[in-house]
Amino acid sequence: MPTVLVERKGAVAVLTLNRPDKLNALNEELLTALEQALADLDRDAGVRAAILTGAGEKAFAAGADIAAMRGMSAATAMAFADLGHRVGRRLEIAHFPVIGAVNGFALGGGCELALACDFLYASEKAKLGQPEVNLGVIPGFGGTQRLARRVGIARAREMCMTGDMIGAEEALRIGLVNAVVPPAELLAKAHAAAEKIASKGPLAIAQCKRVLLRGEGVPLSVANELEIQGFSGLFGSADQREGMAAFLEKRAASFKGE
Repeated sequence: MPTVLVERKGAVAVLTLNRPDKLNALNEELLTALEQALADLDRDAGVRAAILTGAGEKAFAAGADIAAMRGMSAATAMAFADLGHRVGRRLEIAHFPVIGAVNGFALGGGCELALACDFLYASEKAKLGQPEVNLGVIPGFGGTQRLARRVGIARAREMCMTGDMIGAEEALRIGLVNAVVPPAELLAKAHAAAEKIASKGPLAIAQCKRVLLRGEGVPLSVANELEIQGFSGLFGSADQREGMAAFLEKRAASFKGE
């Protein structure tokens, strides 16, 4: 059985972590499959948005596979962490936005995968957290850094140092997720957002994602220069001409990604 399912619905791809009997726990096989799936989709210009979710009703991903990690040496742990970071980076640098649909537990590595998505929608039943200190380790897939950038350093310190889980409503309150919906509505919510994004100019969406990512954490003057370059670089594209012509002609634009 594949550990990652990939489904295409027009310009939207859905990636599903598929170890429901293990609460979609992240092992080397699953992470490698996800890395490859993201690389394949990133080579497909027809993909304009993606959704990342977990199989079953209980978990997005309940964390890394502890049974697999228990006997790791420092060297094998480093290789495993490097794999997790590569997957997170793949999510961040893909030319298309990735919406995380957090359908249940997103703990440890699962929370870290979610943090690497562009934004998150959560089921009312979702629980998120970085409980690694309960196991005598710390987050290893980017959690300490991405969590701090998402919710602020003080909140990240609290979550990483206490190991406490938080519910969906608290995650919404602190800005970790963008919306909370009933479980039955989660994928529909994510699909609606993905389809809306897919209808926009794909070159502009990719540039927007790139500028937001690269501008984070650098001085404002540098970030603003990145924006100027990104903005001006889109002029002369077929999409820019089509978008502005459609606006002036009061019709829907037909973007080609050119």
